[in-house]
Amino acid sequence: MSPTGALALLLLAQAPAAAEVPPPYRVGPGDVLEVVVDGRPDLSRLPTVQTTGRVWLPRAGELEVRGLTTAEIAAKVTPLLAAEDLASPRVAVRVREYQSQFVWVRGAVLRPGRKPLRSGTRLVDALLDAGGFQVGASGEVIVERAGGAFADGTPSARFRFAGGSPTPEELEQLSLPLLAGDVITAAIQRWVTVSGAVRRPGRHEFEDTLTLSRAVEAAGGILRNGSERVLVRRSSGEIEVDLGAVREGTAEDLVLAPGDQVVVRGRRL
Repeated sequence: MSPTGALALLLLAQAPAAAEVPPPYRVGPGDVLEVVVDGRPDLSRLPTVQTTGRVWLPRAGELEVRGLTTAEIAAKVTPLLAAEDLASPRVAVRVREYQSQFVWVRGAVLRPGRKPLRSGTRLVDALLDAGGFQVGASGEVIVERAGGAFADGTPSARFRFAGGSPTPEELEQLSLPLLAGDVITAAIQRWVTVSGAVRRPGRHEFEDTLTLSRAVEAAGGILRNGSERVLVRRSSGEIEVDLGAVREGTAEDLVLAPGDQVVVRGRRL
C-alpha cells in the first residue's frame, strides 16, 4: 500500500455507509448540549453535562441525562416546560460538543491519540481524525473492543486496505460503527529480504504466518545453481533450513519474523 495521508480515506468517507446501523449516542459528563425551545429563546440553553450526570434548564430545573439519547432528553424536558404561556412546547436537543466518550488511534497515523466518539462515528472517521495513514503504513488496521465483542464473538477485528480504488468490502469495513473505548491500531509495513540465487531478490512484504518456502516462492523460486539448504539470518542468530526436506514432509517449514534475511546460496560445483 502507498497511503497518501488523509486523501484516500476522505474519498472513502464520502462513500455510502454500510447497512449496519450505529448504536445511538448516549450523553455523558462533559458533553455540551444544545437545547432549543421553538419560539422561546429564554428557555433555550447550551448546558454542559456535569460530573453528576445532570444539567440545569430554566423551568425544568435539574435533570438526570447521563446515558440518555438526545431524543430521550427532549422527551423528558418537553412536559416539564408546559405551562399557561407554553401549552405545547416543541423541544429539540443535539450534542454541541462531544467530550464524554473516546476511542484511541495509534500506530502508523499522522496524529495518534485519543479521539472523541461522536454520534455515528465510523472507523474511517477515526482514521481521518488521526490525519490518515503515515507513509510506510501497511494498510492493516486492527480494532480492539475492550468493552464487548464483534459479531463473531471475538474482541478484535483485523482489516487490510490495499489502497487505490476501494472495493465494496473495504467500504463496508471502513464504515464499521465504533464504540467508546475502542482501540484502533494502524500497522507499519514490515518486510523480509530474500537474496542470492533466486529469480527476484529483494524486499518482500511480511504477513503473519509467512513461511520460508512461501517467501522463496514470492522471490520467484530458487535458480538452477541455487542450493535448497537456505540460510535465515535474524537478530538471535542464523538458522539453516533444507527446503527439499520441507517439500518432502520430513522437515518443518520455518515461520519467518519481520526483518528476517533469507539467503539462498549457490551450490558448490
